[in-house]
Amino acid sequence: MKRIFPLAAACLMLTGCGAQHANEKHSRDVFAMDTYMLLTAYGNDSVNEPLIRAEEKITALEHMLSVTDAGSEIYAANHAGGAPVTVSGDTAAILRTAADVSAESGGALQISVYPVVQAWGFTTGSYRVPGEAEIAELLQNVDDTRILIEGNTLTVPEGMQIDLGALAKGYTGDAVTALLREAGITSAIVNLGGNVQTIGTKPDGSKWAVGIENPFGGDQLLGTVHVGNKAVITSGDYERCFTAEDGTRYWHIIDPADGAPADNGLRSVTVIGESGLRCDALSTALFVEGTEKAIAHWRACDDFEMILVTDDRLFVTEGIVNDFDAGSVLPWEEITR
Repeated sequence: MKRIFPLAAACLMLTGCGAQHANEKHSRDVFAMDTYMLLTAYGNDSVNEPLIRAEEKITALEHMLSVTDAGSEIYAANHAGGAPVTVSGDTAAILRTAADVSAESGGALQISVYPVVQAWGFTTGSYRVPGEAEIAELLQNVDDTRILIEGNTLTVPEGMQIDLGALAKGYTGDAVTALLREAGITSAIVNLGGNVQTIGTKPDGSKWAVGIENPFGGDQLLGTVHVGNKAVITSGDYERCFTAEDGTRYWHIIDPADGAPADNGLRSVTVIGESGLRCDALSTALFVEGTEKAIAHWRACDDFEMILVTDDRLFVTEGIVNDFDAGSVLPWEEITR
């Protein structure tokens, strides 16, 4: 789960009825993908129709990408016994990004790790610590390089199951903002259960302020990042987690290398970039990689910025430093190329 809180901007009190109407705030609440979403756009009453179409797009993508919906493309691929299935262009695009991020992260992102996540109970809420033998057996079918996507044809090997949960909301954010832009909307913020994507700036011309949740709990934000036309997406160890009887805490981001929760010293990773799909995938991959590898990964790329959170420090990449207001939770340092 990814949770970021947008710091909502109040609708401007403008002089002149026409100006006020042109910058009126329009919002739509949506429950989909097992989370509450809020779509907010500014404009006149014509904004409402594309917001309705955006909700319809979200619902359609949820049905298409769900791992549990018997009518979804992912369910069909997982239960095809290794036979190829035809998928939509949406699904194919997500799968290609998953493969790209998996390759560039050395396999830190693996959509085929889903059965391991299931074994820990993170998909059902029936938490448990699976035994070593059980995990070892499940890991035999965790290998994204065996997944074939050729055009719009997907083949998932028999015995393997995939889940696009680490990418679906990012892609959905891209689809929704594209739809709103095509409708002529130039000022909007889309919060898909924490995955935040923005269009343009606030009506007053200032950047959107997106608050990043404190992974240590409490009401104080970790910090605030100011963005325009960007996605801001976080993965952390504080959302879906449980404490075992021996006092050990476990979280849902699984390291494909050993089938256990990724424990590389990071508490959360926030990725800022233009593509919500890529930022979503990267937030999971970087978390699994750990601090040093995540920094090396960032230095090898030029299309995203990030904020890494450890137990005692924040690491903020140079491209976002001037747009980041750190809270008082932790000291921070700039990472440069």
